[in-house]
Amino acid sequence: YLVSISDAAVAAVMAAAHFPEGSRVAHTAGSLPVSVLEGHAFRGQVGVFYPVQTFSRHYPVNIAQTPIVLEAAWPELASLLEQLATSISRQVHFMTGSERKQLHLAAVFACNFTNHLLGISRELLNSRQLDSHLLEPLIKSTIEKSFAADPFRVQTGPAVRGDSNIIQEHLHLLALQPLYQQIYQLLSSSIQEKK
Repeated sequence: YLVSISDAAVAAVMAAAHFPEGSRVAHTAGSLPVSVLEGHAFRGQVGVFYPVQTFSRHYPVNIAQTPIVLEAAWPELASLLEQLATSISRQVHFMTGSERKQLHLAAVFACNFTNHLLGISRELLNSRQLDSHLLEPLIKSTIEKSFAADPFRVQTGPAVRGDSNIIQEHLHLLALQPLYQQIYQLLSSSIQEKK
């Protein structure tokens, strides 16, 4: 059985579920420990089957290129999970719970935070009736470059150049959006610390 629900619901579902004795159950979460599946009335083998991917309705993904991270203490379950994973993906990895949590943290920065920043960028353009597609070549180039080189070494922009006058001008433009000002300042500080 694969338990693929919101992280917050897994423990409650496991407390209420009645699996046949000897079942093999894995969750698909990046940060939850395997132990969230243990206890209650369940007696069986537990593991993790974590696809490192973002899933949104109406946006298909290439699962064959999606890494799948596995964790299982039982050799039989590990073998079963590996067989399932390799039947749909070319990238299958076994990791410990702590390694998987670190991967999930990195994924939040790479996906969730990047997506949020892209949303802010689009909102800033839309507020002045500017076409958000103007940023598309820049975004694609940035992502491609991040795979070809160390992102910290190819960082560009006013923060890495120390253009304090431009930074102040940008902060002034964000005067009506104090949360965005804070994000801008925090990211600029982080960039400057990495120079």
